[in-house]
Order: sequence, then C-alpha cells, then structure tokens
Amino acid sequence: MAINRKMLNTGFENLGRGVYRNRWKVLAVMLIIFAGLATQLRKVQFDTSTESFFSKTDPILVDYEALREQFGREEVVIIGISPPEVFDVKFLRKLVEFHDAIEKEVPFKQEVTSLANVRNTRGEGDVLIIEDLLKNIPQSPAEMAELRQRVFASRLYPNFLISKDGTLTTVIIETLAYSPEKSDGDDLDGFDDEDSAGESADGKGEARAPLSVEENKALFKAMYIVMDRFRGPDFPMVTLGQPLLSDYFQRTMQKDMATFLMLAMLTIAVLLMVLFRRISGVVLPLIVVILSFISTVGVMAATGTPFTMTTFILPSFILATGVGATVHLLAIFFRRYAQRGDKEEALIFAMGHSGLPILMTSLTTSAGLFAFATVKMPPVAHMGIFAGIGVLIALVYTLVLIPAALSLWPMRPIQRGTAPAKRSALDRALVGVGNFAVDRAVAVVIAGGLLMVLSAVGMASLRFSVNFFEYLPKTSALRQANDLFDQKMGGAVRLAVVIDTGRENGQYEPAVMNNIDALERFAKGYRLKRDGAQVVSNTVSLVNIVKETNQALNGNDAEFYAIPQERAAIAQELLLFENSRSDDRENFVDSLFSKSRLSITVPTRDASDYVEFVRDIRAEGERLFGDDARVSVTGLLHLFSSMISAMMVSMAQSYIIASVVITFMMIVLIGSVRIGLLSMVANFFPILITLGVVMGFAGIRLDMFNLMIGGIALGLAVDDTIHFFHNFRAYYGEYKDVRRAVQETFLSAGRAMVFTTLVLVAGFWLFMFGTMNNIFYFGLLTGTTLIFALLSDFLLAPAMLELVIRTKYGRTLAEKWSTHSSTA
Repeated sequence: MAINRKMLNTGFENLGRGVYRNRWKVLAVMLIIFAGLATQLRKVQFDTSTESFFSKTDPILVDYEALREQFGREEVVIIGISPPEVFDVKFLRKLVEFHDAIEKEVPFKQEVTSLANVRNTRGEGDVLIIEDLLKNIPQSPAEMAELRQRVFASRLYPNFLISKDGTLTTVIIETLAYSPEKSDGDDLDGFDDEDSAGESADGKGEARAPLSVEENKALFKAMYIVMDRFRGPDFPMVTLGQPLLSDYFQRTMQKDMATFLMLAMLTIAVLLMVLFRRISGVVLPLIVVILSFISTVGVMAATGTPFTMTTFILPSFILATGVGATVHLLAIFFRRYAQRGDKEEALIFAMGHSGLPILMTSLTTSAGLFAFATVKMPPVAHMGIFAGIGVLIALVYTLVLIPAALSLWPMRPIQRGTAPAKRSALDRALVGVGNFAVDRAVAVVIAGGLLMVLSAVGMASLRFSVNFFEYLPKTSALRQANDLFDQKMGGAVRLAVVIDTGRENGQYEPAVMNNIDALERFAKGYRLKRDGAQVVSNTVSLVNIVKETNQALNGNDAEFYAIPQERAAIAQELLLFENSRSDDRENFVDSLFSKSRLSITVPTRDASDYVEFVRDIRAEGERLFGDDARVSVTGLLHLFSSMISAMMVSMAQSYIIASVVITFMMIVLIGSVRIGLLSMVANFFPILITLGVVMGFAGIRLDMFNLMIGGIALGLAVDDTIHFFHNFRAYYGEYKDVRRAVQETFLSAGRAMVFTTLVLVAGFWLFMFGTMNNIFYFGLLTGTTLIFALLSDFLLAPAMLELVIRTKYGRTLAEKWSTHSSTA
C-alpha cells in the first residue's frame, strides 16, 4: 500500500527542471488558460432566495413551486404602519391614499391588501354584498366606533391586517410569482403588473423564472419612493418579508466579499513579508492565490453556478487556503538557495523535497471539501465542490507557475557559509514543545483522551439550527421589524397545507369543509413539544369564505358563522361569493374547486422548533381526510424545517466520506495502516474539541455554515499532519531516535507549519468582520479549530509516535523506515 517516494520525488524534480527551462512556453499556456476562465467573470450571478437551498428536482421544492404556480407567491412584502391611532379619519384617509399609490406606482406586484381594500362581507336581505372595508371612511365618532368593533370582531383582520392591540396595521404586497414576458422595449418602469402570476403569455402554462434580481430591486425602489413620500410622525413605517431578506443578504454578500478580499490580501502580504523578508516571497504567493480565486470564480460562472449565502466566502477562502503550498515550496527553495547559490538547483531540490507533501495536502484538503458534494442543499454542496476545485487550481499554479516565475525573478546576492550561530526564538520554542511532547508522552496522550471524552459529553448538547433572522445584527431594521411583527401580529411565517380532492367540485363536500375546519382548530390549539408554546396566530382558508358568506346570507347573525352541511348550499354560497369577489377566491381554491389551500401563520423561531409541528400537521391532515383527499404540506415554514433534516443527513454523510477518503490517503502516504489511523487521531482531535467543548458547552448551534467546519478543518488540519509525518519518517530513518527526529522535523517544517496555520487562522478570523452573525461564528470557530489542529500536531502526534515506536510493531516499522530512508 506504500507509495514509491523516490519515483515521485524524482518526478517532481523533473517537473521543476522542465518548467524552469521552458519558462516562456509554460507562462504562455498558463496565461491562455487563465484568460479563458477570467472571461467568464461577466456571467457571475447571485442567488439568495430560499429556493436556492434545494435542488430543482427536490420533491420539497416541486411542491412549493406547484403552490406558487397555483396560488401565487408565498413570499410577500409587508409594510407595517404604527400610527398614534389607527381608527382616526385623517390616518385612514392617508392609508387609502398610500394603498392607492402602492398599487399604481409599484411594478411586478400581483396584489396589494390592506384595511383599505380587504373584503367586508355582509348581507342585505337575500343579497350578498362584498365591498372594500374602507369604501366609505367613517366620519362620526359613532361610525368610527362601529368600524373598530367590526374589525376586531372579524375572524379575518386581526393578526393579518391589524394587531390585536390596534397599534400596528399592515399593507401586504404580493409580488408576481414569475418574471413576466419581456416586451421588445423591456422597460421595467412601464410594466403592466396585472399579468397572470402563473402562466406564460400564450396561455400554455410554460415554466417561467422567478422575478429577477433587477425586477425585485425595481419593485423595492418604487416602494421606498412611495414610502418616503408618506412617511411622517403620524405614519411611521417598517418593512418585512422574505424578498427583502434575500435582497439584504445579496447586498451584504457583495459588500462583505470585497471587504474580506482586501483584508485577506493585506494580512497575507504582511505575514509573508514577516516570514520571507523578500519581495518575491510576498508577490509570488499573492499572484498564485489571486489567479486561483479568479480562475475558480470563472469556473463557477462558466457552469452557471451563482454565489449563494455560503459560496460568497469562496474567494477569500481560496486566498487563505491557497497560500500554504506556496509557503512550503518557497521556504525550502530560499533555504537551499541560501546554502548553494544556484537558483535552478535550489528549485529542483525544493520541488523534490516538498512536491509530494504539497500534492498530498492539496488532495486531502480538496477531498475534505468534495465530501460536501453529497449534501442535498446546493449552496453547501457548491461550496465544497468549487472550494475543492479552487484548491486544485492553486496546486497547479503553485507547482507550475511558481517555478516559471522564480526562473525569471532576479534574486539578490547571497553570502554562503554565514549561518546564524544560534537558533531563532521560534526554533527554540518549537524544539522545546517537541521535547515536552516526547518526554511526557504518556501525560500528553492521557490529557488528549480526557479532552476527547469531555468533547463527547458536550456534543450531546449540540442542536441544528435554521433561523435566517438570527444571522442579522440586532441593530438591523429588518430584524427589528421581524421582532415587532412577532410581538404584535404573532409572526409572518406561513405554512401552507394543500388539500387536493382529485375531483371537480370536490371542495363543495361538507365533509371536506369540516375536515379543513378541524385541521384549523388542531393547528390553533397545537403546542410545541420543546416549550409548550401555542404559536399559531392566524389561519385562513376556503372555510373562512364559506362561513363569512353563510353568516351574511343569514341576516349577518354571528350564530351562522358556520359551514352549511348541505353540498348544494356550499356550492351556491361559493358561486355567489365568486361572482362578487373572485380575486379572493383564487387565493384559496383552484378554478375547478378540486384543490384548496390552508394558510397557517406562526412567529419566527428556530426551524428546529417547528420540525415536529409540520410533521404533526401533515399527519393530522392525512388522518382527517384519509383516502378522500391528498394532503401536502409546503410553504416557507416547510422549507425551513426541511433544512434541519437535510443538515443532519448532510453532516453525517460529508464527515464520513471525508474521514474515509482522507484516512485512506494518509495510510497510503505513510505506508502503514496503524500509523495512518494513528495520524487521523491528531486530525479528529481538534474537530471534536470545537464541536464538543467549544460549541456544545457554549450552546452554539449547528447551522448550514458551521456544519461545514468539520469537513473544512479536517481537510486543512491534515496538511500540517502530512508535513509532520513526511518529515518525521525521513528524519527517523536517518537518526533512529524519536526525540531527534521530532526536533529536526520541527526545525525543517515547523516554521512553515506555524506560518500556514497563522495565515489560515487569520483568513478565517477575518470573517468575524462580516456583517452577518453566522459568518462571524463560522470564521471564529474554523480559525479556532485550526489552532487546536496545530497544537495537536505539535503535542499529540509526537507523543503518540513515541509510545507506538516503543512497541514491537513500532520497532519493526521504524526499522523499515530506516531501511528505506533514502527514498523518504
């Protein structure tokens, strides 16, 4: 199972020699490849929608798209208004004017709903009258009091268009479900916004794309212009809604991406100058990582893969991770050049010495990242795929471009034979750490074992989490608006239950109406398993329309707010309603009356709190309807709760795949199954400490960002482990003494291990300057994990090797290393 090191080392030497002597041809080829990828940058896209977290063929998204096509877009934009008094003549007049301005001036909307135009259902004799609530604004105090009483007595308005305490009212903008067919002029401002939400212009029902980023921005811009015109002390406003949240994420991503890139390049440049104290030692690695991230983004753009809430960190991630290979190569090159003064010979030596570990570290890092390709959530899968591609691109640039560039770079004259009389402070510290690990091997291993046990205890407390609003700073206007709606209106997150009878006019059946009504009561009375909270603030369905109509046709008597138990009566009442207010009917039932929607509103909580709720709603619906109708659950709340199970499966899959692949590669590199497995203990240790001790005991939840920490950290942590074991094997074969081999390993590779870890830690900790909280924790935790990984390589790995080599198996393996030391 062992690899032929001598043959591979010779191959890397030949590669360095060939590139050095054919530098111009190599540079020309690399330039052509880079230019081809760079030309794709104009195709870069961004997608921060909720749908982006699911593949297009995922049944969860298929059901959601079917809901969108049938009943319109679930993600609405809500404008909340908190006047001194809602039921005031001046305010209500201004509200009607504001509503009308939104309807006339805002493009790409399907419908606008507020107290100004919400239906007011009543009867006059045998006549059903459905009109706008504020068709005639009350003028007298008595009329205003009667309006107030009617609004709060309604089953429709509270927690939908007005808070129960009467201090907050809303204007709800339902945007178009799909981007409209563009005219030749394609004038966004002149768009006719009354087009169908679900079908194409030719009526064939062809699939359309959702509203584009530009169309959403045009909608928001027009809305804010109207809001600014009406805003005042008597008309304070806030905005909320998933489209606005997606827009916030996109704007934040673009701003933070630029910030991360600048900070990463500055940090890397400073650290490179400290390490090498040469311009070439700064410029060449920066060229490699800049070309690598541009090339990686070019690959993303060429494949039509957009930047999402996870992949937007990719450019700065490539900058931080891509520099490690160049550091190891240049460190050996500069040392050899200082000894011999021959640039070509120094380069060939550096390629032969570092080529194999550089290759293996890049392969293991990319393997850890590619493990995320199995994840069901595309943003996480794409992060793994393209980060892995970026690491491999950086590998190619390092092994090809660096030798070509060094062949052309003028080196300053050196004075050979002037080695320093004593070791540097860092070297002395590294030797001291190594001696401590070897001399106190038993104590170090016991301490590591105790920490791993403690980690296992802490990991039992880990919880998965999806709550996009917690990503926002507490000072964010959107987060504050969401908190206000949760407090005043009982939330704005919706779960949709679709009841499909599969037959025309199936919704006329009293049994169907009764079962929908029973499901509404079940939802309203439901208490969450976690804390017993009763969270449903509002339910709306076809049943509300039937009950309202029945009450109105029976002298407006509240006793008749009920479902008629005759099929003909339900059919007649729905026909009367449709003739009077067909647009409201379309929101809850299809034209054939075979399929209807129940909308359930809840406050924003962590999606993990709603997993059982969604499951129980589905189960209760299936129990009630049995074989009479197909019950499906969808909507934003279902999307969010579905992410929890996807995250749990994804984490398990990615961690297992990364562990198996990287372990196999370590066994092949080291040439021993037992030592290969032993080396992985040093790699799993920092991940367990972060998950258990740091996150578990601190109560930090696993979200879609920090679930990637394990796979990313494993792929990166193993880099230093490879360099340690690669050098230790060579030096042990030479000196046949663990203590001396560890000393020499740290003196030759230790400085580069420290530096590459510092670069990676700094690169990830830069994410703490991001706007969103999830990025802060991702950067903090990943960087901290890499510090633990370095300590594990400096302490735990030498201690374990000391104990293993004392055994019979260890002595046999050591003899094998000694015999083949010339090929190490």
